[in-house]
Amino acid sequence: MKKVCVFFAACLLTACSLGAPKEEATAYDLGAAPAAEVAKLRIKPSLLVHSVAAPSWLDSYAIVYRLNYQDPSRQLSYANSRWAAPAGALITQRLRTQLALVSDGGIVNLADGARAEYALRVELEEFNQVFDSTQASRGVAVARASLVNVSRRSLVAQKTFTAEKPAGSANAEGGVRALAGASGELVDAIVAWTAANLQDKK
Repeated sequence: MKKVCVFFAACLLTACSLGAPKEEATAYDLGAAPAAEVAKLRIKPSLLVHSVAAPSWLDSYAIVYRLNYQDPSRQLSYANSRWAAPAGALITQRLRTQLALVSDGGIVNLADGARAEYALRVELEEFNQVFDSTQASRGVAVARASLVNVSRRSLVAQKTFTAEKPAGSANAEGGVRALAGASGELVDAIVAWTAANLQDKK
């Protein structure tokens, strides 16, 4: 009987030493693409869509947030939550999908090895959850888009876009939902701007 008690005591001590099971990391993407709407403007020329570029601090799987009420210059990231791919890659996929819906001339990328009449470059400048207080936060997405005439190597247009969405909760899930909404608005604005600048081009 004594040996049995010792055995169970040893097992209990071992379990305690191991501690609670570690929380598994949760991976997020931007969710399903929104339902396609009938586009008012069509893109007639072929368009090379480069992968969305991002600064080194955004070129990772981390979900970044800032505490504006404490130290707005400090970048933090959630320990047990991450993106399924870097933000630039997630937005690139959504951008190409949305542009293809309004394109008559075709959307290509560098891997296709095909020539295009125009090229679109997008540089992501901000993509994070910003806390204005301990309970109030928002998803902020900022990107600069440049439209280039490939044959002439000239800049057709350039614009910086900003989109914000309030977060429903003060955690990673709330930040992800807010950033998904903000990135959707950002992509829609870039697509509309691109189509408007190319509407008279053939």
